[in-house]
Amino acid sequence: MTDVAARPTPSPQVPEQAPLLEIEDVYAGYGGDDILQGISMEVYPGEIVCVIGPNGAGKSTVFKAVYGFVNIRKGRVRFDGQEITHARPQEVIQAGIAMVPQLPSIFPQMTVYENLEMGLFLERDKRKIVERIEYVLELFPRLEERRKVMAGALSGGERRMLEIGRALLIQPKMLLMDEPSAGLAPLVTRTIFQNIQRLNREIGLTVLMIEQNVRQGLEASHRGYVLELGRNSYQGPAQELLHNPEVRRAFLGGR
Repeated sequence: MTDVAARPTPSPQVPEQAPLLEIEDVYAGYGGDDILQGISMEVYPGEIVCVIGPNGAGKSTVFKAVYGFVNIRKGRVRFDGQEITHARPQEVIQAGIAMVPQLPSIFPQMTVYENLEMGLFLERDKRKIVERIEYVLELFPRLEERRKVMAGALSGGERRMLEIGRALLIQPKMLLMDEPSAGLAPLVTRTIFQNIQRLNREIGLTVLMIEQNVRQGLEASHRGYVLELGRNSYQGPAQELLHNPEVRRAFLGGR
């Protein structure tokens, strides 16, 4: 295993291509307080985009705004050509956005397979349930090996794989990932990022992720955004951000 995730192929973005997700000048927050102060972002089909920034910068609030968990006072959010600015979470899911939360979300007293079934609890077609679960198990051979094991007995990395696999059951057009490395050992973190890159290559999965592990998050991504105090600070190709002196000084301890 290498020390860092393999560098992704160049971003699939082309000038004529429309963004899959477009966040435009969004002000959002809780009650009367705006955490986001005019945030703008674009994610193109087939990209991995990483959002970084200090605690309190508004990173998680971006996801909550997209998913309809906070009030958007101004601005708009569009996904795959349709307005979702004030959509409810279920409508966002139906539009094709799945999310892997930062906090653990598995059911430890259920098996791996039963956890996957819970990801399709609204689906009534048993054939579709089996087909989609088997598809996810093909993507994650380790989960296939552990399909009858109680989820509570899985390692941290296996649990994160299970959470990613469950999110993929709805066949999303985009996956939001909130701190995929949270609580994981460095070696496990590298494996998770390698899996994200593999899914991006193999099935064209589009990913927008928040990540505190700045170096590995950017190394696994095509592009990145840096947020500070609810505003855009820097943005650009991930490799450029990694070598930006201000970004390095703020997040990587470099000069």
